[in-house]
Amino acid sequence: MPRVLVTGGAGFLGSHLCDRLLAEGCEVVAMDNLITGSTDNIAHLIDNRRFRFIYYDVTEYLYLDGPLDFVFHLASPASPVDFPTKPIQILKVNALGTHKTLGLARAKGATYFLASTSEVYGDPLVHPQTEEYLGNVNPIGVRGVYDEAKRFAESMTMAYHRYHGLNTKIVRIFNTYGPRMRLDDGRVVPNFIGQALRGEPITVYGTGQQTRSFCYCSDLIDGFWRLANSDQSGPINIGNPTERTILEFAQEIKRLTNSKSEIVFQPLPTADDPKQRRPDITKARTRLGWEPKVPLEEGLKKTIEYFKQRIPAQ
Repeated sequence: MPRVLVTGGAGFLGSHLCDRLLAEGCEVVAMDNLITGSTDNIAHLIDNRRFRFIYYDVTEYLYLDGPLDFVFHLASPASPVDFPTKPIQILKVNALGTHKTLGLARAKGATYFLASTSEVYGDPLVHPQTEEYLGNVNPIGVRGVYDEAKRFAESMTMAYHRYHGLNTKIVRIFNTYGPRMRLDDGRVVPNFIGQALRGEPITVYGTGQQTRSFCYCSDLIDGFWRLANSDQSGPINIGNPTERTILEFAQEIKRLTNSKSEIVFQPLPTADDPKQRRPDITKARTRLGWEPKVPLEEGLKKTIEYFKQRIPAQ
């Protein structure tokens, strides 16, 4: 029975990863300081004898009794609303937290898995983004606290891989959505669904012609599992290559929620907001046998049902 540590285990993606690991027969230890995670996301796991939750900040001294086969480092605020409000915490968890978790993986002889992000590409000048693209990042912009923190985390992970011979995996996550996203997440999916369900105007920034490609959470976690159990180190892009404009996405959510909300346009919030985001997933397809399977409409319906339970009927 593999024993696994998941940092950020009470978060949106961390909790879904815990579900998958338990389904695969693993023993799971989830760590989270709940700065953006919630115990609601793992409440259904508390009585599982193969699951343990530890409230902890992984930027501090890190030790865990017993053997470990995998360390999945997912801990980090990741939403645009967090960049101006939690900048130091984001930098610390991706620098100090990465260092501490790498040290633990090395001490235990565990495979180390870093959840990186498509934000390492910044506002890309190459489209779609391949893993070889080095990015276009503003290190002193508001988004830089996340973009550069993840770039540093990748560098440190590769240093442990090369210098200490640690078995490491790096995944670059593209836009992902699904149940357990935060209502105040600030990202497109919870923003639009929340506004549509409350009957508020659906706010589209800029002209709405900027693009995103949305991957359902179960597809993404399947990519994690395949990479973790492969001979690949990465980085490997995991995301949905089907590209849509933000305006098209707003219209789809309005349709699926039967909302009477009007779509309104507002200025772009930051100068560094990416205009295009789409992964080249050639490596994921050829090396992991992975590609997304959940259609957008199906994933959105499941996500809308989740939010309906948390937003009072209007």
